Amino acid sequence: MTYGQILLVLISGFIGWVTNWIAIKMLFHPREPINLFGLTIQGIFPKNQSQFAQKLGKLVSGEFLSFSDIEKKISEPGNIQKMMPLIEQHVDTFLNKRLSEQLPMISMFLGDKTIAKLKATFMQEIETILPAVMRSYAGELRTDLDLEEIITEKVSRFSSDRLEELLYQIMAKEFRFVEWVGAFIGLLIGLLQVALGSWLN
Repeated sequence: MTYGQILLVLISGFIGWVTNWIAIKMLFHPREPINLFGLTIQGIFPKNQSQFAQKLGKLVSGEFLSFSDIEKKISEPGNIQKMMPLIEQHVDTFLNKRLSEQLPMISMFLGDKTIAKLKATFMQEIETILPAVMRSYAGELRTDLDLEEIITEKVSRFSSDRLEELLYQIMAKEFRFVEWVGAFIGLLIGLLQVALGSWLN
C-alpha cells in the first residue's frame, strides 16, 4: 500500500469513529433547541424527556410496581409476623404502664394473670385483623397516590446533565464499544475503497 492509500484507510477509520461519537453525544446534546439552516436540532433525550417520562410512569406503575403488589406484599403472613414483636412491645407498655396511669381504679383489680390473658387476647385479635387492615390501607393509598403521575413528574424534572452522567456511569464501556465499531467499519470501508481503486486501475 502506498502512503496515500494508508492515509485514506486511516481517515475512513477516523470518520467512522467520529460519526459514532457524534451520534452518542447527540443523545444528550444540544440541551436546548438550536435552529440551524431552518432545521431545529436538539438532543434526543432532552427533546423527548416529557414523552419518556410519561411512558416510564405507565411502565413502572403498570408492570414493575403496582398497588396490587404492595397490598399483597404488606399483608403476607411473613411480613405480618415481622411486625408482631413491635406491636407486642406496645401492648405490654399499655397494659403494664399506661393503663394504670390512665385508669388507676381498673388497673387495681387486674393481676398479672389477668394482664397476661388480656395481652394474649389482644395479640391474637391484632394478628387476625392486621392483614385486613394492611390491605385496606393499601386500598386507600391507591386512591390517594397516583404512582404514574408521581414517576412522570419526577422524571420530567430530572436534570439532563444528571441523566447523561448516570448513563455514562452505567454504559461507558458500551458507548466506547460503539465508537470503536464505527472506527472498525470505517477502516473496512477505507480498505474496500483502496482494493476497488487498485482493481479498477
